[in-house]
Amino acid sequence: MLQPISCNGYDIFFNEDGYTRLREYLEEKNHSKVFILTDENTHQHCLSHFMANMPADFTAEVIEIEAGEIHKNIETCSQVWQVLSEMGADRKSVLINVGGGVVTDLGGFVASTFMRGIDFVNIPTSLLAMVDASVGGKTGVDLGALKNQVGVINVPDILIVDTDMLRTLPPEQMRSGLAEMLKHGLIYDENYWNAFLDLSAFQLDDLDTLIRDSIIIKNKIVMQDPREAGLRKTLNFGHTLGHAIESYFLQNPDKPTLLHGEAIAIGMILETFLSAELEGFPHEKLEQVTSVILSYFRKVEIETEDLEHIIAYLKYDKKNSHGNINFVLLKDIGSPVIDVRTDNEKILRSFAYYKIQDI
Repeated sequence: MLQPISCNGYDIFFNEDGYTRLREYLEEKNHSKVFILTDENTHQHCLSHFMANMPADFTAEVIEIEAGEIHKNIETCSQVWQVLSEMGADRKSVLINVGGGVVTDLGGFVASTFMRGIDFVNIPTSLLAMVDASVGGKTGVDLGALKNQVGVINVPDILIVDTDMLRTLPPEQMRSGLAEMLKHGLIYDENYWNAFLDLSAFQLDDLDTLIRDSIIIKNKIVMQDPREAGLRKTLNFGHTLGHAIESYFLQNPDKPTLLHGEAIAIGMILETFLSAELEGFPHEKLEQVTSVILSYFRKVEIETEDLEHIIAYLKYDKKNSHGNINFVLLKDIGSPVIDVRTDNEKILRSFAYYKIQDI
């Protein structure tokens, strides 16, 4: 059995242990009403599995939102707030978020702001949400194509990681979560990074351990810096350029929609290149990082005319201050540096490096 992880103000439980704790929690709290937030995909594929782990007399109102990052916005929040109000939710109600990162981000924000805050529980159903989105208390929504511009930091009462949920996940969604796990190795622990160098003998049981180790890495960072004053910024490695690429592709009808992890994978290659240029990151490790990431993620065509638009999005990055664009880079694997500035010429060189890589 995977042991629980203690976080700032809440605990993370795994698999059957999580449902045992949830049943105890609901009995202890005796909420006035229980609401479950899902999207159309998790309603179809995951809700019955969740309900099968609850008591026979368990009742809840299910609220379903449309699936996809494009619906992670304040309009969807308004709809959920309205439904909660119409269904008689009060300050003693609880919202259980069963879904991927969109559901846990948006549901956490809805719960944190409805009647100035009601209880919520996160049950992430995607690998990305398990190792990243639902851990650390960041909640929020996008502002147009700009990622996570509106939100609050607030933690759930309980977080349950049920890896059985992953059996319903398409391969591309599994890879999307893998990007954040790779990032945790790069910024924190070279031994953890090395676990991903050869997954040919990989078993599903190994995944449980890797997921828990990934959560432990993120939690250690968050516990030391819950409000993102310094160390927590390292979790944004790959995200400065990755988010800009993701936002540009999201709002451009001529571009394929990139999953979060697909965009972050590109961002990590670009920012590892910048690390070699600016921080002396070893060149042979740059080649290794590039090779490993491209073994998991397809190469994405980024045209020369796209670059000025992508760079324009950098000014919206949440790490920026006083008009400066701040990068998280690496001196070595497990040795990050925050608040690094560079110029557009080096950023363009990083895209040129990505472009010449063999698929």
